Amino acid sequence: MSRGKKKKKTKDFKEYTVIGKGRDGVVYQLMPDRCVKVFFKKETQKKELKAIQIGQSSSIIPRLYDYGEDYIVMEYIKGISLAKYLKKNRHMTKSLVIKIINLLDELRSLNFSRQDTELRHVLINEEGNLKIIDHKRAFTSNRSIPIKLLTELKELKLSKDFLAYVKEIRPSVYEKWKEYG
Repeated sequence: MSRGKKKKKTKDFKEYTVIGKGRDGVVYQLMPDRCVKVFFKKETQKKELKAIQIGQSSSIIPRLYDYGEDYIVMEYIKGISLAKYLKKNRHMTKSLVIKIINLLDELRSLNFSRQDTELRHVLINEEGNLKIIDHKRAFTSNRSIPIKLLTELKELKLSKDFLAYVKEIRPSVYEKWKEYG
């Protein structure tokens, strides 16, 4: 009789520095290049793990190193959130808009049904590349237009500039998005 794979129980990560805390869990820094997200609910961990596993072929998804019933060890992204970056810089560049469009295209190519995100879940790393975190709704939310992203850009008074670049870069996408910005 063969035995099934034993599920790993939560390890004690409390000795590590907390680098993030949200509705779904706590994130601890394990090493300079790794962090662990410990989830409050196992169901949320399952949803996020599925998205991270599917996204391993993509440069926009953090690398996956390990997981257990209620945690995921993944790549630590050295950088800041797009929300902080835009609040600090207060302007939109064409190259950043191209990166955001490419990020949203990549979500579509991964077959994520949610092609939207909050600005705080998009990280800009030290090389200026975008990575996306918090994927629990990747397959449970069906949103092909980035309404959250556009709404947050509007609150920062950057949606007009963003959409002007979108119109120049991808006119067909602009037609779909213009009413939300």
